[in-house]
Amino acid sequence: MRATLSILLIVVILALTPYLTHAQQPAKKIPRIGILNVGSGNPAIDAFLKGLHELGWVEGQNIAIEYRWAGGNEERLPALTAELVHGNVDIIVVTSPRAAESAKKLTKTIPIIVTALGDPVGSGLVNSLSEPGRNITGLSYMSLELNGKRLETLKEMIPGLSGIALLSHRSDANLTGGRETEAVARSLGVRLQILNVQKPDEIENVFSSMLRGKAGAVLVGTQSMFLQHRRKIIELAAKTRLPAIYHRREYVEDGGLTSYGPNHADLYHRAAYFVDRILKGAKPADLPVEQPTKFELVINLKTAKTLGLTIPPKVLMWADKVIE
Repeated sequence: MRATLSILLIVVILALTPYLTHAQQPAKKIPRIGILNVGSGNPAIDAFLKGLHELGWVEGQNIAIEYRWAGGNEERLPALTAELVHGNVDIIVVTSPRAAESAKKLTKTIPIIVTALGDPVGSGLVNSLSEPGRNITGLSYMSLELNGKRLETLKEMIPGLSGIALLSHRSDANLTGGRETEAVARSLGVRLQILNVQKPDEIENVFSSMLRGKAGAVLVGTQSMFLQHRRKIIELAAKTRLPAIYHRREYVEDGGLTSYGPNHADLYHRAAYFVDRILKGAKPADLPVEQPTKFELVINLKTAKTLGLTIPPKVLMWADKVIE
């Protein structure tokens, strides 16, 4: 009888062993990615998530994502960055130069991926494009290099254009490429009026200054604050009847006249590659900062008509997308 009970006990233990062993094993830790964004939302984030999915990373399954939105208030960035750093995320993905600077100040060990940087080297975030040398890498949208092309586009669109205003964020004046842009303006025979603002409520007065300065068009800077308040800027451009060129197609889709630059959804999609490489063991210092190779010109003909502007046929031929 005792032998039979012993045999039964052994059988039961053997049968339960896999379940007991499984229960004792700790849950596998999944990577945690922090996303730090200046605005209150960002439609390009979907492209980033799609890129991750294509590489085998699915939010809620084998990767966790911590979102931090500053709501358009850059002063909140340090506190939000601290939350991610102290929360021990594995990677921080930042979507603007200001967010990148905030992350850089608080961590020298957590990898930082930047989805869109205007001047990575000039801002001091990386040593060079080919050898970042630190815990930061990602993508550049070449804001300085493309400002000249935007001026040329305005000049082609508006025959006889003699003055252009550059709307810039005061704290980013050294990143706006004022000197470089002025040099291009001189070569085109155009006077450049640089107007810096610090806060959104200063923008309306600046547009009045553009008219007093006899600007015939406006080049809007690439800073996040302008993107967050793009509808206000578009309304002011329409009110003052100033043709404006922007760096992202979102402005034109919301009623702005024209834009020239890389497709930011493509940049965000590519940022997933950097996350994938780092999660698989690569170091940010060894991943060169990438620059876009494709740029798009988008034109809103409805806005042009409202401004009484006829877009030359050759400019329309250059356009990648025309909104009618």
